Amino acid sequence: MAPQKAHDLGKALGHSKTDKRIDILRRLQDAGSISEAARRAGVSYKAAWQAIDILSNLAGTPLVEKVVGGSGGGGAQLTQAGKELLKASTELEKAKTQLVKKASAKPTTDSSTAFLGLRTTMRNQFPCAVSAIVKKAGFVRVGLTSKGGSVFHSKITAASAELFGLHTGQQVLLLCKATAVHIKKASGEKDKNVVHGIVVRKSRGSASGEVNLLVEPGITIVGFVDQLSGFNISDEALAEIDETAVVLALSHG
Repeated sequence: MAPQKAHDLGKALGHSKTDKRIDILRRLQDAGSISEAARRAGVSYKAAWQAIDILSNLAGTPLVEKVVGGSGGGGAQLTQAGKELLKASTELEKAKTQLVKKASAKPTTDSSTAFLGLRTTMRNQFPCAVSAIVKKAGFVRVGLTSKGGSVFHSKITAASAELFGLHTGQQVLLLCKATAVHIKKASGEKDKNVVHGIVVRKSRGSASGEVNLLVEPGITIVGFVDQLSGFNISDEALAEIDETAVVLALSHG
């Protein structure tokens, strides 16, 4: 029999202080029921299960197991790995608190440094504020406004919106792959997820390739075009972004 793969609980910890998923896991430990943990956390049963599944995937091992029987007809409890994850989360928060006290850092309201610890392969990432939340069947359309006033949209599941505790005015980080951005000639069209800008950089050649579009001071979006020869530096252009490819990240501050 092959040796059992070691758990990677570190990946499941994330920024546990602001992670709703860790909160749900902790409430499950106390309540012994996923439905009760969801109720106490203020999320739906579906969102609670999604949180557990994501954490288990990150950890590489089940964190919750069902309990059969009992006066309540059964419930759920943490596995040993789940208990270890919560213990590690508690120790991590204590360590963070001690470091903050030791550093005595000057408080700041600038959100620009809140995401510096985030590492990702996504080329497009910048801070935004949640400006609108529209709930539709099965998903939520989130309006995002940058510091300079550019408006973007992200389409996420209702369960994800619950776990994030999304609300207007909330500071988030917008992330999007360059492959999900199509740079086009500027026009009068008003697409739902299009922002205008100026071409500031492009890859060499006349075939399809990358174009960097300056949307506003401090925000440059990278996308792809079908024919590079049709775009010149300083040309006006627009970035058409796939809403389903726009990912949101929360600050751990």
